[in-house]
Parts: sequence; C-alpha cells; structure tokens
Amino acid sequence: MARTDVVVGTDGTVAGAAAVQWAAREAGRRGAPLRIVHVFDWDYDELHSDCTGGRADVARQIAETVVRAAVRQARTAAPGVEVEGDVLTGDAGAHLIELSGTVALVVTGTHRRSTLSGLLRGSVSMRLATHAGCPVVVVRGPGTPGTGPVVVGVHDPARSDALLRAGYEAAELYGCGLRVVHSFIPVSTPWAVPGAPAADDEAERALLTRALAPWQERHPLVLTTMTLSHLPAAAALESASRGAGLVVVGSRGHGAIAGTLLGSTALHLMRHAGCAVAVVRPHRPALQDLRP
Repeated sequence: MARTDVVVGTDGTVAGAAAVQWAAREAGRRGAPLRIVHVFDWDYDELHSDCTGGRADVARQIAETVVRAAVRQARTAAPGVEVEGDVLTGDAGAHLIELSGTVALVVTGTHRRSTLSGLLRGSVSMRLATHAGCPVVVVRGPGTPGTGPVVVGVHDPARSDALLRAGYEAAELYGCGLRVVHSFIPVSTPWAVPGAPAADDEAERALLTRALAPWQERHPLVLTTMTLSHLPAAAALESASRGAGLVVVGSRGHGAIAGTLLGSTALHLMRHAGCAVAVVRPHRPALQDLRP
C-alpha cells in the first residue's frame, strides 16, 4: 500500500457501512485507492480446539460476505474509486494501528452506546485515535458528508500547525470554508466591567490571527472565520459540529489505557459530535500526506 491510500475498518453494522461510504467518498476526492478491512476476532482456544471442524470456515465465510457487501457499498457511493477488500483474523484495533503506519488516513465508525466497561476496555476508534500513525476519522451518523464548513478546535494557537494544516487541506479539498474555534477561560479581575469585551479576548484573538496568517496565505481560497469561546472546548466544538462537514481535533498521543491520553475533548466529540471527527496527532502527518 502507498502512503496516499485510505483504509476503512468495517464490522458489517450500520455504523460500519456509514464509515465505508464516507471513506469511499473521501478516497474519491483525494484520487486515492480505498482498502476495506474486516477483522474477525476468533477466540484462539476455540479455534485451536476446532482446527479441523467447520466453525472457523463458517466464520471466515461470514467475514468474506461482510467485505463483499462493503465493497459494493463503496463502489456505489464513489464510482470509479479503486477498491479492494481484505479479511483479517485477530484484533481489529491492532491490525488497523499497524496499517496506519503505511497509509494516509484510517476511517472507522462508532457505535452510539457508551458504557464504563467499554471505556475501560477501549473501543477500536479510541485505540486508533490514541495510537495510530496517521490521522483517524471517526464517522458519526450517516456516511453522507455534511455541507457545512470544516471546524478546527485550537487549544494553543502557537502550537496548532498540525491541526491548522489538516483543517485547511480538508476545507480546500471539500471546497468549503474553515471555522477555527478557540476556547479559553478568561482571567477574572475585580475591576472588569460586566458585558464588556475582556482584554484576554483581544490578546487571544491576536495570537490566533498570528497563527492563522501563514495558512491563510497558503490557502487563499479558503474562507476563514474565527470563534472565541469561554465555554469548555468540548461543549464549544460539539455545538460547532452541528451542520459542519468535519471537525478536526488533536490527540495528546499515547497511553497505557485507551483514551487516558486521547484528551477529554476528542473523546467527547467521538461520542457526541454532529459530524465526522478527524483526530490528528501533533507530530504525525496531517489529513493529507506530503506529496512526493
């Protein structure tokens, strides 16, 4: 596989089908091949004791049926895209994380149910967002793209290049605007006038403007708007995601327990955003890989 490829993991559910359709359209926009992966996690002890029986064969046949259906869905959603499907055995998260080191983007769906046990175990989407070697998109809702702008959540404007690069590249690719949301808690002073703009707002706006300047110069056709919010980042971005085409957030990196270092904002959006969520690790390639 090439570094420009798009990989999508599917489990044959409605959420998996939505991820396949979204990934197919994304591959079409990029002019990139799409690889569909279905991993069936056959219990090793059961497989070992039944190595001469038919249950493993039946499980693989079901998995192959899931992949064939996904390939049809992808070709219907994006005719002309080069699509291949693979069946793998083992742990879905581990396989997709391994693949993420050689491709441009990994796409996965998410199930709406959310439990404490699921958080402690770590879902496939959480593990990918935490450990993947490339950007990860978690598709929420239908696989049809939103028509609104790309939204980027910026915590520290001075250290936001990876996020801004991803956001501008996505907005340019989709032909839409970019909305940059910067949440911060203003410093309260005894002499502050109620209802008046805080001095912190002007300082933060200046920092954000400075951070955006080189990216606006590189992407002059992308209409950029800035939103300063005193709400927690998760709440501000969840609100901004309603009607957006994509929301882009950062990941803190790696952790022993899935999600512990993913970041509360990214984790919240993966469960509650109104559109697909792209998680970009600061030191990794952004939403589109560097072209040769």
